[in-house]
Amino acid sequence: MTEQKNTQVAGMAFMGMIFFLFGFVTTFNITLADKFKAVFELSNFQAQLVNGAFFFTYFVLSFTAGGIIKRIGYKGGVILGLLLVAAGSFLFFPAAKALSFPFFLFAIFIMAGGVVFLQVAANPYVTALGPSETASGRLNLTQALNSIATYLAPIVAGVFVFKTAADAALTPAGAAKSVPGPFLIIGIVVVVIAFAVYLLRLPMIPTQGIERKSVWKYPHVTLGALGIFCYVGAEVGTAAFLQRYLQTALNMAQSDAARMIALYWGGSMVGRFYGSFMLSNVRSSRKYLYTVIVIALAFFVGWFVRSEVTDGLIFAGIALLNYLAIQLGRGKAARSLAVFGIIATILLVVVMSTSGSYTLWVGLAIGFFNSIMFPNIFTLGVDGLDKGELSMASGLINTLIVGGAVIPVLMGIMADTLGVRAAFVLPIICYLYIVFYALVGSKKR
Repeated sequence: MTEQKNTQVAGMAFMGMIFFLFGFVTTFNITLADKFKAVFELSNFQAQLVNGAFFFTYFVLSFTAGGIIKRIGYKGGVILGLLLVAAGSFLFFPAAKALSFPFFLFAIFIMAGGVVFLQVAANPYVTALGPSETASGRLNLTQALNSIATYLAPIVAGVFVFKTAADAALTPAGAAKSVPGPFLIIGIVVVVIAFAVYLLRLPMIPTQGIERKSVWKYPHVTLGALGIFCYVGAEVGTAAFLQRYLQTALNMAQSDAARMIALYWGGSMVGRFYGSFMLSNVRSSRKYLYTVIVIALAFFVGWFVRSEVTDGLIFAGIALLNYLAIQLGRGKAARSLAVFGIIATILLVVVMSTSGSYTLWVGLAIGFFNSIMFPNIFTLGVDGLDKGELSMASGLINTLIVGGAVIPVLMGIMADTLGVRAAFVLPIICYLYIVFYALVGSKKR
């Protein structure tokens, strides 16, 4: 029993590292949309092709990746994913030299292919590393580690990418040269990690001999996959256009807006730490202690971006509201998902329909209420499936992450024709669907 527990701990530690990596890569690329808009003088629609190139890869490769992972195993799939991420990172150098936006999109596509392999392997792996009743808690924990990376990525981008672009005297070629540097570091680190993974002995979860079964007969699976489409589309689209909103409505500099978006992702991180123990079997006495620790973490996260105590206090206050919202969920995945979907909808309506400096914090608070959506939708979507069905369901769900490509691009079209505020209608619709899924669609039939 002790050996099995140690094996599970080792597996979770490994998965935490992988979730951190693809979280950083994903959010760093999302942040680049504004960079390319300035360098290549793109429309909002054209700039969102950055997200399109990244998330469309899920639609193209998810089922293929699932089949390949079945043959080479989870470990082999992770190594292949890491090598693709490294290859895409290194392609940023010839793309910058050629000063070609399509070349950059190709590099992003290759990098995203690696993330797809990591994603397809990671979620079912975490689900299988323990009892099914605590799977949501484990997924929230790994998503929390993923969110640490999504919080740090915009800060890194704001310092090393947008700082140079803010200099109006630079030519497009000069501004583009600030992009590849961080990706060189990413590529080298990822190659080292891939080699380390090759040498590591990891817990084995069988993939051979498991027949992939159809899951189309289960409405809660297919509707859950659509829920993932809506969630990822809403999360990515809101982040991208909130960054634009801060510049246009609040007159924030491009570099400052990019760094403030870190708090949007930081809210997801804090919320997922809440979810990791509130939706698990942790004793009630410890939950109160962990809550105090997480609120203190929220204060630090809020303070860190601009080194302002007021920011930290506001962020800690939002974290407290997030805690109260989790209490309303009563530890139930579906109920918590519905509560968070309703609150996210209300916050977006406020951002869309009002003005003033307070909308900065209203918009950033949405990140808190995105926090538990992916793990809860995934858990509800695969509930009751056997191993063969889980494999198929994971492929379907990860394919529908393509929402991160579709929704931001559609928002770009709306922003070009109706303005940035109007574009927020689409994520509002997405969040309303998530509420529907939580209350109705997730019920097994």
